[in-house]
Amino acid sequence: MSPASPPTFVPPEDADAVTGLLRAQLETLPARSPFYADLVTGAGRAPAFESLADLARFPFTTKQMLRDSQASSPPLGGHAAVAMSEVVRVHASTGTTGRPSWVGVTRRDADAWTEMVARAFRTMGATRDDVVLHGAGLTLFVGGLPIRDALEHIGSTVVPVGTGASEKAVLALESLGVTALHSTPSYARYLAEHLRAAGRDPREFGVRKIFVGGEPGGGEPAFRAHVEQEWGAPVTEGLGNADMAPVLFAEEPGTTGMRFTGGRHVVAELIDPDSSDPVGAEPGAEGELVYTSVDRECCPLVRFRTRDRVVVTGRAADGAPLIRCIGRTDDMLIVLGVNVFPSAVRDLVVSLHPRTTGAVQIVLPRNGPRVEPPLRVEAEWGDDPGDTEQLGRDIEAAIRSRLSVRAAVTLVPPGSLERTEMKSRLTRLAG
Repeated sequence: MSPASPPTFVPPEDADAVTGLLRAQLETLPARSPFYADLVTGAGRAPAFESLADLARFPFTTKQMLRDSQASSPPLGGHAAVAMSEVVRVHASTGTTGRPSWVGVTRRDADAWTEMVARAFRTMGATRDDVVLHGAGLTLFVGGLPIRDALEHIGSTVVPVGTGASEKAVLALESLGVTALHSTPSYARYLAEHLRAAGRDPREFGVRKIFVGGEPGGGEPAFRAHVEQEWGAPVTEGLGNADMAPVLFAEEPGTTGMRFTGGRHVVAELIDPDSSDPVGAEPGAEGELVYTSVDRECCPLVRFRTRDRVVVTGRAADGAPLIRCIGRTDDMLIVLGVNVFPSAVRDLVVSLHPRTTGAVQIVLPRNGPRVEPPLRVEAEWGDDPGDTEQLGRDIEAAIRSRLSVRAAVTLVPPGSLERTEMKSRLTRLAG
């Protein structure tokens, strides 16, 4: 492949420093990592790297490659570039296989994560005066302990309730003067429903900020509006990746999307998910995010395909591109050639609240991505559904109009579909 333009998510003021750091990383990587010795050099010499534009000469790394690497070279894989004795913490991402993919971090890696995530949360509006209810998994999830570290670095007061402890979350809301909630979008909605089921109004607790991430949803207009209305607080979102860093893009309040906050530690590219060609980060452009670690010690990755599909929504005042995540390419369904993201179906259903609760699942006769029409959708009717037959027809019409596919909607009573304190499962196999 011929060199492309330099990755557009590197701040211009950081370009020279990032180039130097990345050159050193790429030069030493084959000697430190058997995986990259094979992948980068192949049968010949490693590609030359003189500028960020040369990154396009290097091969991609995929999630399946990392799984295979760990299976053949346990515990952390041939892509891990330090001994286990240098690793201070191990995280994991589960993905679609259910088997953990381990991610090791050294002390320097952990410090870099803290720096990046603190920058992201400052961008989203966190301050040292905030009392943050941290409602994310505190076990292997990268959205748990690393974000606690970053919030404490900022000086915020952290209340680490994690997940599965909603009664303790309510107790904290009642007694600790909580000003902000951090969680997945699913849990922000779940906790609001939990409070309402107990006869409480989420707005009575005075939460002023909602920070979300870990799954699509925070950027879906109807879903976001619903969460903001429930809590009476604005939502800002962050986007990261378990294999690279917990948060790499973050939304400044009042803007139209998330800006890159990875600083000098990560290079982010935008590519066409089908052709793999570079995509310019101009407003309206869509593509898949690809990450390269600049100074990672344990699990350095070169051109890692995240499968996160994003759209460029505009530019910040300083010209930085802003993005929204619209789904994952490995979650995408294809209905008669039309790409459909389950999160987009959810957003349409949420937009009809209070006729619906917003809970939805797509029922698949077999594993995707190809699905024969009609797309089978289950949705819960809400507190004020009106004529439920008409509601079903309205949802079908909205899906056909907005997403250009034919759907068959089955309405079910409130509470019928699975609720989760982590990431929502928007599809399931029939049977």
